[in-house]
Amino acid sequence: MLTDKVRKLQQSGPVPNILVIGDLMIDHYIIGDATRLSPEAPVPIVNVKKEFTTPGGAANVAQNLLSLGAKISLAGITGNDTDADRLTKILTDEGINVDGIFKDASRPTTVKTRVMAGSHQLVRVDREVTNPLADELQTQFIERIKGPIAKADIVILSDYNKGLFSPNLTQQVIKEANAQVKRVVIDPKGLNYEKYKGAHIIKPNRKELAEAAKTEKITNIEELQQAARIILKQTGAEYIVVTLSEQGMVIISELAHQLLPVKATSVFDVTGAGDTVIATMVYFMAQGLNVEEACELANHAAAIVIRQTGSAVTTVDEILEDIEKR
Repeated sequence: MLTDKVRKLQQSGPVPNILVIGDLMIDHYIIGDATRLSPEAPVPIVNVKKEFTTPGGAANVAQNLLSLGAKISLAGITGNDTDADRLTKILTDEGINVDGIFKDASRPTTVKTRVMAGSHQLVRVDREVTNPLADELQTQFIERIKGPIAKADIVILSDYNKGLFSPNLTQQVIKEANAQVKRVVIDPKGLNYEKYKGAHIIKPNRKELAEAAKTEKITNIEELQQAARIILKQTGAEYIVVTLSEQGMVIISELAHQLLPVKATSVFDVTGAGDTVIATMVYFMAQGLNVEEACELANHAAAIVIRQTGSAVTTVDEILEDIEKR
């Protein structure tokens, strides 16, 4: 059984060494009560009760991997500001290697501020610059990550469309990883999937896949396969893994597809579930499981986190417990 195989790996298998390259950001939450409207404008007044920050974007993928038990190196771009210092301190204190993080003084560290009244989001304020990196910084970045790629079992590219993954830099990263015989798994963003050419797995959600394949909509498994095969042909990837939110996920290759229905008994919040899926999938692939087995475990991991509010992480023990309950 899969659970027996996972337990054996946990006892005597290798500790996965994963390199996460991606757009880094801070999720900033302002939470309070809103019981009246402002006399200045038709907007609620929020009486702040608490305020906190958490790592977001690719840093959330890294935290998911850390919770599973992997050894993590993280590479990306921040500004040269106090938000960057705050982010790297949180990650370093957690035990994540941040040697691959560059500071770019021409941009701020990306911060998403969400103002919440209870569990309801009233507004989100983003501070960011999404321009591509300067050519010189791209060259320095590629040189910096050659060593971490060599040490990694698998490389994740976590693209949030914040400026890091220009077509040129993305292709350089993938070619470097392939030259070192390291599989690349991508959480994509945007419409240009040609820049992901050479990746092993690409993991879009249904909406992202439809947009990238220039398909008006995807309403059934046949349309899903047609769209995925457009991307397979475009990129040469071996698999497209499509997340379907509360409906589960589908693994699609050139010759076959496999539907993995959702394992959740209830759905509260799908925020961050995609990060959990790619982290769990890659963690177990790095331990030697095949794609189908890794995705089955990732599906259970997603079921755990979407039963919680906000971005959440899970552990291998929780995943095994979730499987055994069923």
